[in-house]
Amino acid sequence: QVQLVESGGGLVQAGGSLRLSCVASGRTFSNYGWFRQAPGKEREFVAALNWSGGSAYYADSVKGRFTISRDNAKNTVYLQMNSLKPEDTAVYYCATGPAPLTTARARSWGQGTQVTVSS
Repeated sequence: QVQLVESGGGLVQAGGSLRLSCVASGRTFSNYGWFRQAPGKEREFVAALNWSGGSAYYADSVKGRFTISRDNAKNTVYLQMNSLKPEDTAVYYCATGPAPLTTARARSWGQGTQVTVSS
């Protein structure tokens, strides 16, 4: 059983930055990533990477603004979010599963952390 614990959400003004963290424990899968769900919308993919290395992949809506990274020693995946926009407001979830990581292929989810971007 994988346990994923997110942190780092909060309230930020448009144009600001936040860094989300996800600490993983237990059984692991090859890919870790971030998803988000805004009120009244379906959960959507944001970014993911392979834990052993290789390229990260991103949703078009966040390319150039968000960066996913990992710290193997800390079993932690990060999502650095820059140039935030009000439309980035959502609950952000950490997830893991086989590649390519999608909502349907994710095997474990964190509890979510709220990100609110004010205009």
